[in-house]
Amino acid sequence: MRVLIGTNILIDYFAKRPAFFENARTIIKMCMEKKLEGCIAAHSVTNAFYILRKDLSLPDLREALTLLCDVVEVVGIDKNKLLKAIGDESFADIEDRLQTECALYHGAKYIITRNIKDFAQSSVPAILPEEFLNLM
Repeated sequence: MRVLIGTNILIDYFAKRPAFFENARTIIKMCMEKKLEGCIAAHSVTNAFYILRKDLSLPDLREALTLLCDVVEVVGIDKNKLLKAIGDESFADIEDRLQTECALYHGAKYIITRNIKDFAQSSVPAILPEEFLNLM
């Protein structure tokens, strides 16, 4: 199954956020074991780096993100995706709309995120990590 892994799941995993780490770890592990075809949007890497740089040493963070890119597909943002996101007024947040564009490009069945409310208009359904894992 193909899924897009949202930025907040990546942050939960790398920062080992107590309430959310186990679900994030399980999802990343499923990608490592090829039980799941995960992808991330390219801008998730830069967003995660910006947020996580206060929690991890820069060498550790760079290594972790590099390894992540070996495990999941990274979907780039191009002008077409960006213009669709900018022009879609049904999304309050362009970043969330870009996530949807990347999920569509990847052929994802779900966007795994803890921020499902902002994906109400997404053509790719957003699902909480725990709900996704219960489906599996």
